Amino acid sequence: MTADLPLTREQHSWRWRILIATYFAYAGYYLTRKVFTIAMTSISSDFNIGLDKVAHIWTAYLVAYAIGQFVNSFVGRKWGPRLLLLGGLGISIVINIVFGFSNSYSTFMVFMFFNGLVQASGWPGVVGGVAQWLRKKERGSIMGIWSTSYLMGNILVKMLGGYLLGAFGWHHAFWGCTLIAFAIWWMIYFWQRTRPEDVGLDPIIEHKQNKFSEVQASVEDHINFKEYLKLLANPVVPLMGISYFCIKFLRYALDSWLPTFLNLQGLDKAHAAYYSSIFDYAGLAGAILAGIALDKLFRGRWEQLNLVMGVGMVAGYVAVLKWGHSPIALAFLFGFVGFMLYGPDTLLCGAASVQVAGEKNGVAIAGLVNGLGSIGAVIQMEVIGWLMGGEEATVATHNAAMHNTNLLALAMSILFVVFMLIITLQLHFQRKRVAREMM
Repeated sequence: MTADLPLTREQHSWRWRILIATYFAYAGYYLTRKVFTIAMTSISSDFNIGLDKVAHIWTAYLVAYAIGQFVNSFVGRKWGPRLLLLGGLGISIVINIVFGFSNSYSTFMVFMFFNGLVQASGWPGVVGGVAQWLRKKERGSIMGIWSTSYLMGNILVKMLGGYLLGAFGWHHAFWGCTLIAFAIWWMIYFWQRTRPEDVGLDPIIEHKQNKFSEVQASVEDHINFKEYLKLLANPVVPLMGISYFCIKFLRYALDSWLPTFLNLQGLDKAHAAYYSSIFDYAGLAGAILAGIALDKLFRGRWEQLNLVMGVGMVAGYVAVLKWGHSPIALAFLFGFVGFMLYGPDTLLCGAASVQVAGEKNGVAIAGLVNGLGSIGAVIQMEVIGWLMGGEEATVATHNAAMHNTNLLALAMSILFVVFMLIITLQLHFQRKRVAREMM
């Protein structure tokens, strides 16, 4: 069987290229996405608007990103991940050059919406880009490390973008990060291919219907819209999406607002960006260890691992509310939250998306789950922006808003645990039923 044969030297070589190219590809997407979140207070000051209005700009991005997930997951399943990555990142690079020259609120609002549409091509594109290069027995460990691409992109934005922001201003932060993304685009062009057959190699995985898959779907190279909708109709997929709603609410709340919160608590803008990256570094470790644990300890039972780490998130937010009274303490406590949060984050839209429906449908499931989850990212931005208040907001208003945000996040982490418990029970009974039918 194909899955049991050792890889040839050529297969090994090309797989390394694919993993490296797609890893840097998604980091490149973050370089053309997240500069805005570290520059919000600067843009608020330069445009003479409140943080609530700045939040509207990011909301425009998040709404478009949620819409784009559904569009891009279908396009990627129909025409392939390579088209998504080259087209999506290329257009985003052009848009971010525009941001660097922008001097108005309306320009940011319009182009941020279009940036959200094309940024949504990134995750389905990279998941689909590696799906046919990895075997099931190694998927968790490899994708656990590989899925840290967006963490590295986030860290790079906060380090490089934070330096450029502090030294030269937010315009140069956009330009500097975009220049690196342009170099990454060329790496994708030369090194990314969807499957081994595209470069004349034998397939690494077997393309056949797996009766034990939670989602039964077509394994044809191209599917129509009706087949695509069947994926969403399976009960497991919406439940994964609702669970990811909770995760995206939590992650984007910290991604979008933690530098601002630390800045408002007394750190200067550059140091606020630097310290907020503790959340990402801890998440990096959590994502890697979650991938290893998926293969070695949980034997592919991604829902059980997510449930355990969800309980850890709840404990993390309790600690934030009890001991997070200084910006430094808050940064490190959110590091613990990040460790627990990024495991489920990478699994739900990575290894789990491929596992539940097969390698060819990974691009579609990742997009569907991400699309449903991205609604959480939209809601958090508007809710927290409303809590933060407008131009007249005081220090007391901001402190109360940060406390209420943490209470809301605690409730959302508890909700995630509840949904993961439902999924765990559903998959347990589904697997027992399939096993009985196979006897």
